[in-house]
Amino acid sequence: MERKSRPVVDLSARCACGAVGVHFAGKVLSMFMCSCEDCQRSTGAGHSAIVLARQESVSVDGETRSFARLANSGATLTRTFCPNCGTPLFAQSSRAAEVIMLPVGLFGASADWFVPNQLIFARSHREWDLIDPDLPQHQTYRDEGAMM
Repeated sequence: MERKSRPVVDLSARCACGAVGVHFAGKVLSMFMCSCEDCQRSTGAGHSAIVLARQESVSVDGETRSFARLANSGATLTRTFCPNCGTPLFAQSSRAAEVIMLPVGLFGASADWFVPNQLIFARSHREWDLIDPDLPQHQTYRDEGAMM
């Protein structure tokens, strides 16, 4: 697949136990990494790798569970996962309810096109988590509307 800043994709993935499927068919709105503490907890790593998609471009089959919490930004962040195996499936923020945040790792080798364009929440980035120093970094969010 050609590497573009906002490729059009048609991807399917299943959780670790196979009970839940996610299908994303459409244009990638943004590709970024996030080092907020919530993402660090969610991934067990120093950052998450995220693709933003329009809600109508993503379909989910199978039973899911969600957990919502108030993020440091003041927005409500809702993470959805498989209730059987715990695989993270997607997240949504009340700050941008029309988009879904998909974890790139969910799509495995089918996500070779992923090229992050920024690191957000660099203020909580850990030195042991090596990030390309040329990647633009923002202490919190980018300017309003710049994530897409």
